[in-house]
Amino acid sequence: MLARATEVFLVFLRLGLTSFGGPIAHLGFFHDEFIKRRRWLDEHSYADLVALCQFLPGPASSQVGIAVGLHRAGVLGAIAAWVGFTLPSALILIAFGFGIANFHGLMGAGVLHGLKLVAVPIVAQALWGMGTKLCADRIRATIAIVGTALVLILPFGFGQVGVILLGGICGRILLHDSKDLPHTPMKTNMSKNIAAMMLVVLVCLLVFLPLAAAISGLQSIKMFDSFFRAGSLVFGGGHVVLPLLKSEVVTPGWVSADSFMAGYGAAQAIPGPLFAFSAYLGTVSQIPPSGYIGALICLVAAFLPSFLLVFGTLPFWEQIRKYQGMRSAMQGINAAVVGLLLSAFYNPVWTSAILSPRDFAFAAIGFLLLVFWKMPSWAVVLLTAISGGAFL
Repeated sequence: MLARATEVFLVFLRLGLTSFGGPIAHLGFFHDEFIKRRRWLDEHSYADLVALCQFLPGPASSQVGIAVGLHRAGVLGAIAAWVGFTLPSALILIAFGFGIANFHGLMGAGVLHGLKLVAVPIVAQALWGMGTKLCADRIRATIAIVGTALVLILPFGFGQVGVILLGGICGRILLHDSKDLPHTPMKTNMSKNIAAMMLVVLVCLLVFLPLAAAISGLQSIKMFDSFFRAGSLVFGGGHVVLPLLKSEVVTPGWVSADSFMAGYGAAQAIPGPLFAFSAYLGTVSQIPPSGYIGALICLVAAFLPSFLLVFGTLPFWEQIRKYQGMRSAMQGINAAVVGLLLSAFYNPVWTSAILSPRDFAFAAIGFLLLVFWKMPSWAVVLLTAISGGAFL
């Protein structure tokens, strides 16, 4: 198991160094790595997992990574996956917090734009692969496109969860006669009793951390409480959590507004999860603990709910998805997930990257290299960054 956990760590470390583009791009990188290349999961299991993590609050791509690590190498693998994927961005943001460099000085505007562009072919490749398998008939294709339209036209806080629920209902009603009802089990390596205990721990921490912070008055507990709640209660990933974090750290005077926005800009320019921004905020806190200790407190607090949620729900999810009725619903849910990914492909991936015909040309070349020339994603990232610095 230790050998597998080491393997998981190294794979996720490489992803943490090369996965530019935000959560939707991360899911594209994961799809390429764990389905196409390593075959740790199949298309349906991966889509089921993405659907579950869309239901859960917190950073969906990090939760998918934790679950993949759990499947591959148990709890140690889950921890290894998170450390490998998060460590590069956390260290870079901590360094930025200490003021060693400005990212827009270290990396030219062309390189940064090239790294944004690489998310376009990565996500397009994932959509290509998932769409051909999970939306292979008129009904599922319709569910996907309607889901895309609903998210783009009616963008509201719980739109993603609503689209997934609607997809499940449509699948249960319209796809009950389908013979394509695959179920490839994921290894959770965890009993339901332990899973239930994880959820109890989550609830207890949500209830008692604010009380402990108020009674003790300790800044370290106040910080842990603020970032734990941010990771527990916010749906929609890193971009959605930013207003909450701003109210938690800027309003009470822990971090200045200018420092907050500077760190957010840096977080946009680096690979890995945007929730690693919490490490920066802990580093630059004007009220001790700050520096490395503050970074560690805030980073662990922001991601701990993801571990508790994945450990607490995945064993039950795995049991539920065995039933035939649920498997019919899952076909609709998986199609809805493709629709959600398609909507996110348009906004923010496409709208933030494709700003000119030249941008489209670079993205098209990247797609060609990935899909038809079978070039590994890390090589396309490197090539696009270099090309962006030279030509953009």
